[in-house]
Amino acid sequence: MKTKYSRKDAMERAYELGFNFEREYGSCPQCVFAAVNEVLGVETGSVFKAIDGLAGGLGRSGNGTCGALAGGVASISHRYGREEFRNLGQREKCMELAKKLHDRFMEEFGSIVCKDVQKKIMGRSFNFWDPKEREEFDRAGGHTDKCPDVVGKTARWTVEILLE
Repeated sequence: MKTKYSRKDAMERAYELGFNFEREYGSCPQCVFAAVNEVLGVETGSVFKAIDGLAGGLGRSGNGTCGALAGGVASISHRYGREEFRNLGQREKCMELAKKLHDRFMEEFGSIVCKDVQKKIMGRSFNFWDPKEREEFDRAGGHTDKCPDVVGKTARWTVEILLE
């Protein structure tokens, strides 16, 4: 995979874009996906829209996979996933790279579950469906620096994996 950046610069640019996208727009999976694909010069197409519901641990439930990780895996799958059932393409490569991102995420955050990641980075989890808790999340830096850092790191790792 080619990029106009050096490997190191591509990784740092992905972090910066992911961080800023999350801070400004939210939707962690979309922010990782957009950052990775912008750095690598890949069109996002309809995948960008399709992954929005994965934000906040799936529909803001907090109970599912962190949306940042989901966005990174979507970026990997966008490049290496199968295009139809009968065409396996580079599916094994896709699974290998997705697992590599999973393992790196686990190493950093100790879990892939959104609520667990929130506890790790903010000391507690938040119910995004409760307006008061969403305000507390924002006051705690949820969209200022905490989740943007998770998004930035995940975008960086994804670019690193895709450029290997």
